[in-house]
Amino acid sequence: MCIIHTVNSFEDAKKLIDENPNCIILDVREEEEYATGHVKDAVLFPVDDITAESAKEVIPSKDSMLVVYCRTGSRSRMAAQTLCKLGYTDIYDIGGLIAWPYGLIMGL
Repeated sequence: MCIIHTVNSFEDAKKLIDENPNCIILDVREEEEYATGHVKDAVLFPVDDITAESAKEVIPSKDSMLVVYCRTGSRSRMAAQTLCKLGYTDIYDIGGLIAWPYGLIMGL
């Protein structure tokens, strides 16, 4: 059964990532947006590219802990719902990165 957890603060999102080093952080924005700054260790996986086949290449297990974000929260919600429909079971939607206070990695 799929559960999409909504993370409501940057502090909670950072704590979640720090306490779960094996989580897979998915940046579901476009490549140009990712290059301007992304969360450390995030994997670029644009929402429009999420299919059953592409997800298998990026995510090792349907039970992997997934942390999903975008710029404002709309695409992360869509991505979380798509991943849920594809059978992934442990999804955390941290919403938009627009004011992320913990520093970003630049470039691809």
